[in-house]
Amino acid sequence: MSDEITKEAIYAALRKVKDPDFNRDIVDLGFVRDIVIEGSDVSFTIELTTPACPVKDQFKKEAEEAVREALPSVGKVDVNMTANVRHGPGGVMGDVEIGGDVKNLIAVASAKGGVGKSTVAANLAASLAHHGAKVGLCDADIYGPSAPLLLGITKGPMMGRRGRILPVEKYGMKVISIGLLTDPDQAVVWRGPLASGALKQFISEVDWGELDYLVFDMPPGTGDIPLTLVQTVAVTGVVMVTTPQDIALADVRRGIAMFRKVDVPTLGIVENMSYYQCPECGHREDVFAHGGGKRMAEEMEVPLIAEIPLEIGVRQSGDEGKPVVVGAPESSSGKAFLEMGQEVARLVSMRNEQLPPTRKVEMKK
Repeated sequence: MSDEITKEAIYAALRKVKDPDFNRDIVDLGFVRDIVIEGSDVSFTIELTTPACPVKDQFKKEAEEAVREALPSVGKVDVNMTANVRHGPGGVMGDVEIGGDVKNLIAVASAKGGVGKSTVAANLAASLAHHGAKVGLCDADIYGPSAPLLLGITKGPMMGRRGRILPVEKYGMKVISIGLLTDPDQAVVWRGPLASGALKQFISEVDWGELDYLVFDMPPGTGDIPLTLVQTVAVTGVVMVTTPQDIALADVRRGIAMFRKVDVPTLGIVENMSYYQCPECGHREDVFAHGGGKRMAEEMEVPLIAEIPLEIGVRQSGDEGKPVVVGAPESSSGKAFLEMGQEVARLVSMRNEQLPPTRKVEMKK
């Protein structure tokens, strides 16, 4: 083998670095950019599909090792890691235009209330932002908005150019919620069409700007709001939230069935309040049973994204208006949520590579 340092030789060396999800090399996937050779020193960029890539450090290490092995005379090898999140299915399903360049729309849903869906949604958005993505959080639970409290937002949004609403920015993400536009002491007493109209306004009349991911915190159930979302915009995928016990899992089955009916893929299941681990002695207690999320994931043939422990810090962080990934990232739950964000980003990338665009499906009245 020639030891001449050329772009062709570098490309050939980097073909040994495989993406474990796509089972293709990083050259074939178009990840390798901007190769520069200066004497015996080389530099190049690996552009990933998400800044939250869980194998980013592995790619960097393997790429440098591959070049050094193929070209023994090489000097400095500078591997620059960047990311460019790919556009998801895209497109508008109806007559509503998204207020910005939003690449992927992720719905966080649960067919049952009380499973911690809003906490999962807020921490998912915060986790993606922590990893360097451009993120928005749309609190689509019109009747029970949680985002203002979970994120400690007390100031409402401003009006921007072209009459669009400017979302509130907190913890590196853009946030909108009906709770920021109404009296917090007053209930939202609206019939379904009004609630659906509010969601459409959040999509079209909020200036989201450029976002890699827009996370929707959906209300529980399979009613007007979820149907409005999937018939208004092309949702990239759904994250279903459950707790381990059977009564919650039965509703998850129905929720997944609903989204499948409208051809929106389920990215996977998050089992919240999965177990309690004593901070003093380390003893684990399965308060709400054990393994239900895993069994449901296997039954429905979707990934189990994460098992989030039941930890007092999650409640404390929410009460303080600070997601646990921001307030206590080194805690067990903080680490679990951060890893959840990486896994969701990975699943979104795989979905965009392997599945066709989401199509509009008319529901029978």
